[in-house]
Amino acid sequence: MDTKTPTDILKEAILLEQRGKAFYSSIAAQTASEAVRQIFTLIANEEEEHIRFLSEQYTNYRKNNTFLGIAARPAGAPDEVARKVLSDEMKHQISAAGFEAAAISAAMEFEAKAVELYSSRAGSASDPNERALYSMLAEWERGHHQWLARIDKELREQVWYDNNFWPF
Repeated sequence: MDTKTPTDILKEAILLEQRGKAFYSSIAAQTASEAVRQIFTLIANEEEEHIRFLSEQYTNYRKNNTFLGIAARPAGAPDEVARKVLSDEMKHQISAAGFEAAAISAAMEFEAKAVELYSSRAGSASDPNERALYSMLAEWERGHHQWLARIDKELREQVWYDNNFWPF
């Protein structure tokens, strides 16, 4: 049984988002690829929005012992941006064994952990606003994970193609 209080979970979630933002900002600052910089800057900005949103929930919960309702679901990583950034040029800029590809792989794991945390809490929450909050965040992080997984898959396939790994 989950013995963490809602404030414990909110603090853990804020810390998770802060770590994600720091990680994504660091990758954006270190990469030589403009496309990768755009990807990680976009995700870092979304993590900042999560921090703001969770901080508001935390403040309200501490003050009123209730969760704020979710009026509108914030937009996840826009597919239009993903398609623009996930170009053949980007795939050629990134070596599948290089820093950027490793960062994408690590980011996928990070997002998977966030999905697990939020999904778990959504499943155990009795407050409908709390459940909605964590369900929304799980979906948002799931979108990040799927987006990164699509990039990772295309990078892998490019390497397989370049090295004649295809069985046909």
